Amino acid sequence: MRKVNKMAKQKDEKTNVMRVLEQKSVPYTAHTYDPDAGLDGVSVARQLGRDPETVFKTLVARGASGGLYVFDIPVEASLDLKKAAKAVGEKSIAMIHQKELLPLTGYVHGGCSPVGMKKQYPTVFDETAELIDTIVVSAGKIGFQVELEPAALMALVGASTADLSV
Repeated sequence: MRKVNKMAKQKDEKTNVMRVLEQKSVPYTAHTYDPDAGLDGVSVARQLGRDPETVFKTLVARGASGGLYVFDIPVEASLDLKKAAKAVGEKSIAMIHQKELLPLTGYVHGGCSPVGMKKQYPTVFDETAELIDTIVVSAGKIGFQVELEPAALMALVGASTADLSV
């Protein structure tokens, strides 16, 4: 009974990502999921009844120059660091440490979104995002996702696309 109330409460809750999308008049559909049923992207996609190719995870990496970059790839995929470095013009890149995520982005691991970070870092989406009608990304809080048109999302965050996945 308690869990039902929690989920019902979640449905009405707005995250910062949702507020940013509304301020910028970007249409979206909010979704919630139960983090206790699995936090990995594939589990989240299953709970939402979505193809994992349409649910994207947000990863943050640091280039050899020290610059930070955001990469969004399908949840089933792995980021190819060489392809990612090439996409942003870096000699090499490495994933940031998990403990750095919150101070740098304002988001926790499992709730990182390309929208509404503390600072807008250069963002690159896997090129497959251009092939789908709607994309699902974190709404900036564990248990919440937003679904929207990839072009609208990429325009909002000033993203480019590239072949990023292994």
